[in-house]
Amino acid sequence: MNIRDLKYLVAIADYNHFGMAADACFVSQPALSMQIKKLENALDVKLIERTTKYVLLTEIGKSITEKSREILANIESIKELAKQSKDPFSGEFHLGVVPTLAPYLLPHIIPRLTKLFPKLSLYLVEDQTANLLEKLKNGKLDGALLGIPHPNEEFFTIPLFEEEFMLALPANHALSKRKRICIKDLENKTLLLLEDGHCMRELALEVCDKAHAKERKGFRATSLETLRHMVASNAGITLIPKLAYKPNDGIHYVAFNAPKPIRTISMVGRLSCVKKILLENISLQIRKSLAKHEAVKVIHT
Repeated sequence: MNIRDLKYLVAIADYNHFGMAADACFVSQPALSMQIKKLENALDVKLIERTTKYVLLTEIGKSITEKSREILANIESIKELAKQSKDPFSGEFHLGVVPTLAPYLLPHIIPRLTKLFPKLSLYLVEDQTANLLEKLKNGKLDGALLGIPHPNEEFFTIPLFEEEFMLALPANHALSKRKRICIKDLENKTLLLLEDGHCMRELALEVCDKAHAKERKGFRATSLETLRHMVASNAGITLIPKLAYKPNDGIHYVAFNAPKPIRTISMVGRLSCVKKILLENISLQIRKSLAKHEAVKVIHT
């Protein structure tokens, strides 16, 4: 049993397909299959159920795969420790960002980060919250920018800023004439919301619950831009985070009176992460990039 065999096993678990796993590991399918068979013989257990149509891990195969992930993550941590001792601001950094934040925040922060950390290769991954947390847990990401304050005990969070929500309305809507509104003004209104998996959906549902508002049935958007186009076409109203505000887009935006609906954006990392110094420095630079931005309130720690 060696590290290579563990990588092959994890790849099969990720892809549920020998051919795709072999491609990901840059080996031929017969070579990968042979090594997995040798691993099974060495451990004297059956790790994988093979048929002509699919590949499934056995129960013991699932347990050994999870242990293999931990071992591979620890090996990468050892490598990173060695790199960090030489220069903590060099090498690769994989950062996850939720889709309701990425296109509106990244243009403000990436130029500063690339200028201040020229030796750092920054890789960006846009995905929903649950997927980002899973990738973070498995070591595929070094950090993630999320709209949840405390994911769980496996992670630490660095609060960065608060962002308020605005009500997005068609220009001819009755509430569009208001300069400000209260949450209770949404009572009995129907709102367009995002699909399941977006953390912003949960925040919007909380607002609906407080206001005794409802979600429009039969429609769930995949992105904020879909919501924006729906509002612009007079199909309904929705909540839009202030960073995503666009002037002259055919939509009327109304701010809320206190207490305003807000979300807190935090940098999230693994407690075992060896790049904590880098995470802290990137977080500091994100705050500095947004210090004078009117759309957010930077959290100073």
